[in-house]
Amino acid sequence: MVKKPKRRSKHVPRRTCVGCREVLSKRSMIRVVNGPEGVKVDITGKAHGRGAYLHDKRSCWLRGINGSLDHALRTRLTDQEKEDLRTFMENQLPEEELVQPGAEESSR
Repeated sequence: MVKKPKRRSKHVPRRTCVGCREVLSKRSMIRVVNGPEGVKVDITGKAHGRGAYLHDKRSCWLRGINGSLDHALRTRLTDQEKEDLRTFMENQLPEEELVQPGAEESSR
């Protein structure tokens, strides 16, 4: 009797967000790369250089800009690079709704 080969599930590359340390699929995250021209957002995910990944959440981007990207990219972000990343965050990422403690109770 011949055994049928089991179908292997397709491998999905996973990456860790440097802002919150959550592991998700590579395609659902945004890559920031330290390349020959400095630190830039890499929409294609294929630019040369050392890369790090962030969610599309502003809170993760703020943590990244304030320190974790320095460590992950093995460099110090310049003020201009930080400003460029903040501009990308403000223009491209959705607004997060901030829930204040006790806000739900007062609306009842």
